[in-house]
Amino acid sequence: MTTTDQQALIDALSAEYAAVYAYGVIAAYANHDRDKLVAEYTASHRARRDATIDTLKASGATVPEPAAAYTSPIPVNDPIPAAKLAVTVESDAAAAWRAVVERADNPDVRRTGIEALTECAVRLATWQSILGTNPTTVAFPGQA
Repeated sequence: MTTTDQQALIDALSAEYAAVYAYGVIAAYANHDRDKLVAEYTASHRARRDATIDTLKASGATVPEPAAAYTSPIPVNDPIPAAKLAVTVESDAAAAWRAVVERADNPDVRRTGIEALTECAVRLATWQSILGTNPTTVAFPGQA
């Protein structure tokens, strides 16, 4: 694994750290009908975070610690802002994983990026649908 691969994964790990933190906020304010969905998505981000940490450690990279806290880009105090935060989280994670796909030299790292990007795109489409956004998907998820 090259240093470029490692740095791309470190950048994606930062997005996963932020996603896990944000889903804690989302869980506190989301519509309780969505508790199972929020728990599933939180678990997905935790699993992706942990797998990324393992991959980085196996490559000999220094794994950064998560920040102590993260600032929400929007105030969250009820279900609608919670869903909007989830859209932001999934968009940010998709952008980070898309960058892995674009930058990685190692085919296994690139494959991981594609899988993670796909997962983010599905979660993003779900939240967009919940918010009534039309269209719910974009042609190239993670593209700024």
